[in-house]
Order: sequence, then C-alpha cells, then structure tokens
Amino acid sequence: MTHEKIAGAPISWGVCEVPGWGHQLEPARVLAEMREVGLSATEFGPDGFLPDAPEAKAATLEQHGLRAVGGFTPTLLHVPGHDPLTGIEELLAGYDAARAGTLVLSADSGGTGYDSRPELDTDGWALLLSNLDRITDHAAARGVAAVLHPHVGTMVETGPEVQRVLEGSRIQLCLDTGHLLIGGTDPAALARQAPERVAHTHLKDVDLGLARRVQDGRLTYTEAVGKGMYRPLGEGDVDLDGVLSHLTARRYDGWHVLEQDTILHGPPTGAGPAADVHTSVENLRRALRVP
Repeated sequence: MTHEKIAGAPISWGVCEVPGWGHQLEPARVLAEMREVGLSATEFGPDGFLPDAPEAKAATLEQHGLRAVGGFTPTLLHVPGHDPLTGIEELLAGYDAARAGTLVLSADSGGTGYDSRPELDTDGWALLLSNLDRITDHAAARGVAAVLHPHVGTMVETGPEVQRVLEGSRIQLCLDTGHLLIGGTDPAALARQAPERVAHTHLKDVDLGLARRVQDGRLTYTEAVGKGMYRPLGEGDVDLDGVLSHLTARRYDGWHVLEQDTILHGPPTGAGPAADVHTSVENLRRALRVP
C-alpha cells in the first residue's frame, strides 16, 4: 500500500551526483523497487539518472507509476558574477513536464563532494541570501516552491548558518533530519522553533556515534556514510516523533521524503538497499499513524 505524501529518493539506492561515490544501480531497478516498497513518488535524482528531455523524464516516471516531487539541486549562490537563475530556469522546464512542485536547493560550496568547504565573508553571505530570495520568487512564478536544504559540506550546514538563512531570507526550508543533526542542529528543536518555514522534509536516521566522528574531524562525511552513518528510520538517534509532532501541530502537508544516503561498495546481493527503505516506509507509516 502507498501513501500519497511518502516519497523516495535515488540516493537511498546509492545513486549520487558525487564522482566516485560508489556503485551506481540502473534507474529501471531503482524505480521498480520504489514501487515495490510502497512509495508513490520520487525526487529526480542526480543529472543522468532520468532522461534530460523534460517529456522523456516525465514519461519514465509515469511508466513506473511514480509521481514527481522535484529534485535536489546543488546551486552556487555566493560567487560574484555567477547568476544561478540561468541554470534554475533550464531545470524548471522539466518540472513543468513532470508536474513537480518542489525545488530543493543546497548552497553548493563550489568544490567536489561534501568533505570540505570555504568560509563566507559578509559580502558572500549577502549575495547568498539575496540569491535565495531571487530563486524563491522566480520559482513561485512558475508554480514551484523553492526550499533550502541545509547540508553537510555546503555553505549552509551549521546551526548558526541555518539561523542566518531564517533571519535573512524568505526561502522555506527542507528539514533534513540527518544533515541538520550532523551539522549541529536538533531537527526536532528546529521543527518546534520554525514549523511555518518547513515546506519539505528529508527523513533519515543517524548513528550519532559516527556523526560525532564527522563533527570532530575523525572521519570525513563520505567515510562515515560508507560506514553506515545513516540508518533506516527508527534505528538511529533522530527524534522522529518529535519532528513529526511539531510539524503535524502546524498542519504540515508537504512531502515526507525517505532519503537515507547510501554508498554501495559493489553490486548488492539479496534485497539490497530496498530492504532498508522498506523498513523506513513501515516505521514512518506507523509514526504518521497511516493505516
């Protein structure tokens, strides 16, 4: 059985935009397994996972019985002379064709991967915040909600950086329970503090012991993911019930995207990544009290 607001993401199957991330499964397998574990929709995944042509992208999802949520889009927001709206405009044609409604931005560091990032000065922050508002308005004019995804290894990662976005821009947030926790923000506390700013969720669980090794530099982010830092919902240290209760109290009606960052060290055996996603689906349905 599916639930209309529970969606998946290809990263739960190890499909990622970072070069050398791990073994990449074929899209047909990933999309078929999404339906098998009870998902009704998906984010687009990285470039190349789905066809680039808007109509073909929409048709591929339709063939697998999946609705389109939108996509995770790393975007340079802090570089003088670079206008992010050019790339965003190209993306939105695919949103129109697939009837997707949520543009999930991260503040790209400009580097490769998520293991390091530069420091922003005052001018860099002013440009980043201004670009967030510009993208918010541009997407809204096309019927798409833009949200910012605080993310390890991007320009918006830590608790103070999340607060700077809340105070300095109008963009809504993607509440990612894992990246927030690793970046030093309690996701349940953020959901309590600013539920009206949360328009999208990425739900994952975290092994806090491994997360702390990332926080203090003993492991890189990529190393920790490879060691299983992300867990199926209900099997880690995230206060999922707290997050959901605060959002439900504000009548949150956005997507619950199950997104458990995974690195495959080779072709999977047995059920593969789908087993963990199935566990997350069942635990989320129980937490949401979905029959």
